Amino acid sequence: MHTIAEIEANWQAHMSNRQTATFGMGCFWSPDARFGALPGVIRTKTGFAGGTTSDPVYRQMGDHTETVQIEFDPDILSFEEILHIFWANHTSTNRTEYKDRQYMSLLFYHNDEQRQAIEQVKRELETKRNEQIETEIQPFSVFTLAEERHQKYHLKRFKRAAEKLASVFTTPASFTDSTLTARLNGFVREYTTLPRIEEEIHSWAISDSAKEELSAFIRGLRW
Repeated sequence: MHTIAEIEANWQAHMSNRQTATFGMGCFWSPDARFGALPGVIRTKTGFAGGTTSDPVYRQMGDHTETVQIEFDPDILSFEEILHIFWANHTSTNRTEYKDRQYMSLLFYHNDEQRQAIEQVKRELETKRNEQIETEIQPFSVFTLAEERHQKYHLKRFKRAAEKLASVFTTPASFTDSTLTARLNGFVREYTTLPRIEEEIHSWAISDSAKEELSAFIRGLRW
C-alpha cells in the first residue's frame, strides 16, 4: 500500500516531458493558485527573480520581482497557452512606480523556442488589442524560492485542510512541489472545483486503486 505522497511522486516521476515557465504578474499569491489549478501543471513555486540583489527575501527583495515558476507538461498545456493566460490576467504595463519592481509585469524565456513564442504571442495580442504590451522580457538566470509561508498561501489559510495535507506531504519542499496542493490552492481561490480535480486524477497514468485512494482523500478533506 502506497501513501498519498508516494502515489503522487510515482506519477510525477513518469512525467518525462517537462518544461519550465517563469513570470511575474503582480503579487505572486494569486498566480500561484491560478496556474496551479491547470491540468498539465505539475508543480508551482513562488519566489524572486529579475534583479541583481543577492539572497532576496520577502521583506528585502531589493530590485527583484515577485515571481511564479511552474513546471508543466507541454503535451497537455502548451507554452503558448500559458502566455495567453499570463497576459489575460494582469495589467501588462509597467508605468506605475508603486513599490518599484516588486509587482511589475515580467516574463522570462528558458530557451530560444520560448523566446520566439513570447515574441509571436506578444505581436498577436498587441495587434488584437491595438496597444503596446510593456511586459519586461528577459532570459532566465536565477530564481530564489520565497519563504515557506508564501508557498500555496491561499491553501494554508484553510487550517484544517492544510494540516491534513501537511501530515501527508511532511516537508516544506514536498508540500510546495505537490501537484495535489497546487490544484487545491487553485480550488480555494475558485479557479477550479473538486470534481474537476477528481476527473483529472482519473486521467493520470496510475492504477485504479490509486485513483480511488486520491479521490477519497480529497473528498475527506475538511475546510
